[in-house]
Amino acid sequence: MKLSQLTTYLESIAPLAYQEDYDNAGLIVGNPDQEIHQVLISLDCIEAVVDEAIATNCQVIVSHHPIVFKGLKKFNGKTYVERVVEKAIRNNIALYAIHTNLDSVMTGVNAKICETLGLENTHILSPKQGLLKKLVTYVPTSHVDQVRNALFHAGAGNIGNYSECSFNAEGTGTFKGNEDSDPYVGQPGIRHTEEETRIETVYPANLESKILMALILAHPYEEVAYDLYALTNQHQQVGAGMVGELDQAMDAEEFLYHLKEKMHAHVIRHTAFTGKSIKKVAVCGGSGGFLLKQAMAAGADIFITADYKYHEFFDADGKIIIADIGHFESEQFTQQLLHELIHEKFAELPLRLTSVNTNPVKYFM
Repeated sequence: MKLSQLTTYLESIAPLAYQEDYDNAGLIVGNPDQEIHQVLISLDCIEAVVDEAIATNCQVIVSHHPIVFKGLKKFNGKTYVERVVEKAIRNNIALYAIHTNLDSVMTGVNAKICETLGLENTHILSPKQGLLKKLVTYVPTSHVDQVRNALFHAGAGNIGNYSECSFNAEGTGTFKGNEDSDPYVGQPGIRHTEEETRIETVYPANLESKILMALILAHPYEEVAYDLYALTNQHQQVGAGMVGELDQAMDAEEFLYHLKEKMHAHVIRHTAFTGKSIKKVAVCGGSGGFLLKQAMAAGADIFITADYKYHEFFDADGKIIIADIGHFESEQFTQQLLHELIHEKFAELPLRLTSVNTNPVKYFM
């Protein structure tokens, strides 16, 4: 199969439009038309992982963290980043990263953490804004169902747990075509009046081209009238972190043992216990300290993340437990998640989980 088939599928799950501004998710090295026969999956793309791909005849490495965050000005092998890129190019190995875009979706990194910890009733902790738009169009009554169905099929009309959402109002439209027009109804040069339905529906901004194409193909008019509006609404199914609940409350020490075991954490740095049991749990894979206020506002008893600095622990202020389990530890099961997602779509494509422990942090026990 072609590399583009794999990347197109991954980007349908976690669109590149959902990544943070600082990120560099997507195809970093490789040609979309390149033939691939086996995929290596890893949390990080370091030189040892590229060596493993070479040894196991993998044509692409899918990693969570991108090897390149900033522009490279020289390729002389002085840094590990340059060596990885050079070696991948020399050996025709594609490098693909699916990072903060996978962090941000309901079925992504944080969902895997929640699943591992046994959390229920999960939802996004901090939904993103600016990802939704509204389409308004005007359709003759004879074609309302045809146009609505085309828009829904293209990805419009999804709000939370509901699909095929639209608002419809009846009205009267007028138009007069010039001598070069070929109107669906009426005659050129004569003003025509037509009973029409105003259809309003929301859609993810990254699907705009697809949705407009569906509108134009399904609409009978030669010139399709439509309006596009940017929305500031939060996208409830896209954002940072997640929060969920345990089936049964646990005391704090018991829960930390549970956390350490399930997340394979060598050590947990945490703030003082609050005296409350643990029922509601907020999580954020990787560096999630920026979500503490949202975790507290959600009523979480504990906030699990990584990369906390000394003074930031004071921000718990006795109201919540902060538990730092380590960056690698919080995201390590992303490898299994990617394996599951890719295998579900391409069952015949051989997949390998890296045998390299890419965690740069070592523990002296």
